[in-house]
Amino acid sequence: MKIAVYGTTLHAGVMAGLFAEYGHFVFWCPYAKDDEICAIQYQDKNVNHLIKTQAQTRQLSICALVDVPLDVDAYFFAFNSNEAERLDEILDYLKQQPILHPKLMINGSSFGLDGTTRLQKKLPQDDWCYLPDMVQEGNAMNSVLQVKHVVIGVETDAAKEKIAELLRPFFSYNHNYLFMPILDAEFTKLSISGMLATRISYMNDLAVVSEKLGVDIANIRLGLGADSRIGSSYLAAGVGFGGENFSHDILTLSQTIAETGVKSQLLEQVWEINEQQKEILFRKLWNYYQCDLKGKIIAIWGASFKENTARTNFSPIHTMLKALWAQGVIVKLHDPQALPMIGKHYGTRDDLILCEDPYQAVQDASALCLLTAWKQYLSLDYKQLQQRMKHPLILDGRNIYDPAYVKAQGFAYEGVGRK
Repeated sequence: MKIAVYGTTLHAGVMAGLFAEYGHFVFWCPYAKDDEICAIQYQDKNVNHLIKTQAQTRQLSICALVDVPLDVDAYFFAFNSNEAERLDEILDYLKQQPILHPKLMINGSSFGLDGTTRLQKKLPQDDWCYLPDMVQEGNAMNSVLQVKHVVIGVETDAAKEKIAELLRPFFSYNHNYLFMPILDAEFTKLSISGMLATRISYMNDLAVVSEKLGVDIANIRLGLGADSRIGSSYLAAGVGFGGENFSHDILTLSQTIAETGVKSQLLEQVWEINEQQKEILFRKLWNYYQCDLKGKIIAIWGASFKENTARTNFSPIHTMLKALWAQGVIVKLHDPQALPMIGKHYGTRDDLILCEDPYQAVQDASALCLLTAWKQYLSLDYKQLQQRMKHPLILDGRNIYDPAYVKAQGFAYEGVGRK
């Protein structure tokens, strides 16, 4: 098939690359304006390599809006929640072109409920369907290729037949497809995010109780994960979840439930627990130093909302920085990818020092706070930490270290629900 892909989201890039790799001819139009065309670079090197390879084989063409041929078989739209106007411009443009309808129109954007219906009204003569954005940053390729079931929103047999053929190279067995009405699929996508967020917040709630009882949340996590009715995914206690799309889904789902008049407080509590959890390392630090943090240097490792991404949307780093600065703390921050984003967001400040080396960040620090579980943080040079830090205190916001071993190296250690 010939497929036109629109958008700059990771969802757009991954699907454009995979469509091309599996034999489709792809015309990727990242921008609505012709003068904005440039190479797209993601933090995921595998995705960049895939796109570059497919462009070299000419299965994938990155082109301007006006250069997308009129005889493509399918249109795939993948935009963030704040890019609705950009997509409207594209649909208005397509509406004016001499295209032979109906075409397969796939909404892969994060517009929430009725997002596809709104788009469908602009081009009602086409076959519309909804393909949720389930791409996970840091694991983009596998999150698509290794999925067991695909939720697809369709309203007509024609759309169902076309989308199944389009995705057949990835998902060759009929049991992979979960076809349902478009609104059902949109609500399912939000509900999945809500369930995952609930699991995370539940574990964080248990972690607080664990500290009071003197039990180790790591053991609780193992026990829960071993139960086949529960499984082990999204059971890690820590400093809370973040990410633009994931957080937006939770807020959208909560708002949707509220608008129906249903009195459900669960998601509000899930969100509140998560927001409180972003402050947990500050509270531990505050208690450790008996409410006296003024003038101290605190090192932070990790600013992105998760490893293998540069994005800091809804990341705990923002809550942490705000709390520390309110107490007159100087922050030395390291992150393998997110420093440019932090620098752009906060500008130049005397109380924020961005460090290119993690051990540079701990120089003269009264504590090291870990917020993101980057691989390069997993093994520590304890001798260098002892030499550089003013006080050997490690606050592990992702529970990636062995408390007993860290303490045996002469450090004070506090995790989340650990003992």
